[in-house]
Amino acid sequence: MARPAFPPLLYADTARSADLLYFGRFDVPDPFIAFAARGRKVAVLSALEYGRAKKSSGFDRVLPLEPWLEKARVAFPRTKVGAAEVIAVLARRQRLRGFTVPEDFPAGLLDRLRAHGLKINVAAGAFFPERELKTPAEAAAIREGNRCSALGLAAAERLLRASQVRGNRLFHQGAPLTSERLKVAIETACLEAGALSVGTIAAGGDQACDPHERGSGLLRPHELIIVDIFPRVSATGYHGDMTRTFLKGRASDAQRRLVAAVRDAQLAALSRVRAGANGRDVHAACVALFAQRGYQTKRTARGSVGFFHGTGHGLGLAVHEPPRMSSTVDYVLKQGSVVTVEPGLYYPGLGGCRIEDVVQVTARQPRMLSSYPYVWELR
Repeated sequence: MARPAFPPLLYADTARSADLLYFGRFDVPDPFIAFAARGRKVAVLSALEYGRAKKSSGFDRVLPLEPWLEKARVAFPRTKVGAAEVIAVLARRQRLRGFTVPEDFPAGLLDRLRAHGLKINVAAGAFFPERELKTPAEAAAIREGNRCSALGLAAAERLLRASQVRGNRLFHQGAPLTSERLKVAIETACLEAGALSVGTIAAGGDQACDPHERGSGLLRPHELIIVDIFPRVSATGYHGDMTRTFLKGRASDAQRRLVAAVRDAQLAALSRVRAGANGRDVHAACVALFAQRGYQTKRTARGSVGFFHGTGHGLGLAVHEPPRMSSTVDYVLKQGSVVTVEPGLYYPGLGGCRIEDVVQVTARQPRMLSSYPYVWELR
């Protein structure tokens, strides 16, 4: 028997819950109650947020938290009242028997709601599947995120171009150039453009062979440097996500072959991204090209080498969201979804390279939502 379809309930802050930001289009740093009742979106907010929400949120109804806490204290006189009791009182008032909650809903709160007699269904998979398909306004917001990403890449490139090679070190304005200095330049450029870049990657040499290594310490000449920037635009909450690989100095023939293979793999993937295509097949095109060029992927005692991550992922209010393009997921791309396309190769001793752009899926050629040159060898 199918479980009854109860209205959605969320309890989170919008920094950690893209679903809640999508639901109410309102940014709140502390957890709050939001639910649907008879087709209307309802938020329960403290005095700190109430006035702002009434003016600028996407909720149909905004309730003040403090009076409802008092009602809950009356309804549950021998209980330390919290969010569960407020929700229970609101459910009684709205004549709701239960709610559907996302998979990451707080477990303790879920238990208390059930103890108060509410039926709670946990959604399987995406809580708002419609988030995958981006409207023109959402695509424009992601494009703006990538404008900020591109400004960060430009800041990194300027710093690398202005640096000097001295032995096995890079220097800028008399001081050694480090990953930390590069990230400061990147994140400053994003901040000035209206976006917050957190977790920025600027990793050189063997550090870049761990794809999520953020990078630390000295950057060296003649080594590949991966710069991956995924800022969140403050005004909208939507992200950009772009990666380029740079080298200051003179590349070896092996490095040039590696970078060329990654770029060609990206082009092969882009040529296959369209509505109805399977993400597994897009990924397979990259794998096949790398195999033809002699780049093996394997596990070693010190970690994996070659191409050992997916070709792309969805992008929007979260940096990683559906769909996925990889060998492990069988996923048919839908018109309107937005995905990254980011093949990479990683070999300690030679270096790592990743090139990433963002596109919106259409019936034919994907629509580019990112733009930055592919010049990587900086003299």
